[in-house]
Amino acid sequence: MLAAMFLAGVVISGIVTRAAVESTAASSALFLDSLLSPLVQQLARREVLGPQAIARLDEALKEGAFADRFAHVDIWRSDGLAAYSTTSDLIGGRFPPPEGAAMAFDGEVSARYTDLAAGEHVARAWTTKYLEIYVPLREHGSGRIIAVVEIHELTQPLEAKLLKLRVQTWLVVSGAALSIALALTGVVYSNSRLIGRQQVALESRLAEIERVSHQNSELRMKVQRASGRLVEMNESYLRNVGAELHDGPVQLIGLSALKIEQVRRAADKDGRAAILTAIEGLLGDALHDMRAIARGLVLPEIQALSLREIVESVVRVHERRTGTAVSLICDGTPPSRSSQAMRLCAYRFVQEGLNNAYRHAGGHGQTVECRHEGDVFVLRVSDDGAGTAGRPETSEGSLGLFGLRERVESLGGTFSVRHGRQGTVIEMATVLNGGDEV
Repeated sequence: MLAAMFLAGVVISGIVTRAAVESTAASSALFLDSLLSPLVQQLARREVLGPQAIARLDEALKEGAFADRFAHVDIWRSDGLAAYSTTSDLIGGRFPPPEGAAMAFDGEVSARYTDLAAGEHVARAWTTKYLEIYVPLREHGSGRIIAVVEIHELTQPLEAKLLKLRVQTWLVVSGAALSIALALTGVVYSNSRLIGRQQVALESRLAEIERVSHQNSELRMKVQRASGRLVEMNESYLRNVGAELHDGPVQLIGLSALKIEQVRRAADKDGRAAILTAIEGLLGDALHDMRAIARGLVLPEIQALSLREIVESVVRVHERRTGTAVSLICDGTPPSRSSQAMRLCAYRFVQEGLNNAYRHAGGHGQTVECRHEGDVFVLRVSDDGAGTAGRPETSEGSLGLFGLRERVESLGGTFSVRHGRQGTVIEMATVLNGGDEV
């Protein structure tokens, strides 16, 4: 900006200076042509002016305001003859034609500062520079250039005018540069603040993305671990079921099979009837055991039920089996449809929680709460028994609390257990799938 301002100031100042000098020369030329042209018409017919013409020129040029403004006046012929001069000693002398005079004989008005080394100025022993203005003088009628008038104008008024013009020029250029600089500074400052805010926002967004990415990675690993442990638990559960079948119904059925041989060997009818009665009792016990095992494996039909209806169904079954009362509190409107995994998780959670409340707290203060807050479904089972921190997370014949934890976390939810003197509370919270219908 400073370099451009300096260059523009120099160029414009030079242009303005030249324009001012040319304007002065043009105004002077117009004035001199009207004043002197009638007095020099003799030069169209002769080389020098007569005494009367010189006297009239002296009268016009050596007195009044003209003499105050123009210190010296010379009239040149094309051959370098000084046809007239306010310095009388130069009249009739011949000198090398000034460069400005040569241009004026070509029809151009020119202006320049005095060359003190020129012959006519050396003859006058000049030491002061003037502004020299060369104006062509024409013959009336033909328009032919018959002479050139050279006037020497005092430079002080022109220099003062030029100084004022230069100051004004530099003030305008500096003001324009300053305005542009302020505008650019404002733009840069505004953009800098905008970029700073955007950078802070991007850094914040990046930190948030990193945090969410880290959280997602942890959740993914947690879900993977929960899924792996759930598979292991299912395998263990299946082994337990196999062991239950082997140690219970299979043993009873095997014993019944052995007694069949005794029926064949029985000697009388009463003996066979007694053995058959024993076999019937063994098979009945085996059937009872298998039905008990089946009840733990087979869930009731829950496909058409909402989560709230599933919770209510488990509560009613528990009350009917145990003869205890359960307080049910459901707020909000749970989704009418949800994933099968979510339904099974809710069923097992309430079932296991109520079983533990009945087993460890005698069924006292059994409460089931369900809430639907936005996309989050919360289930809570509590009792008011004397819960202890040592209550196991597994129970015989079921997945236990440990299994519930793995099941809930495999769905991306959270599971918590709180034991205290006021009882035990288990709670699960999970985000429902975006595709669930409400």
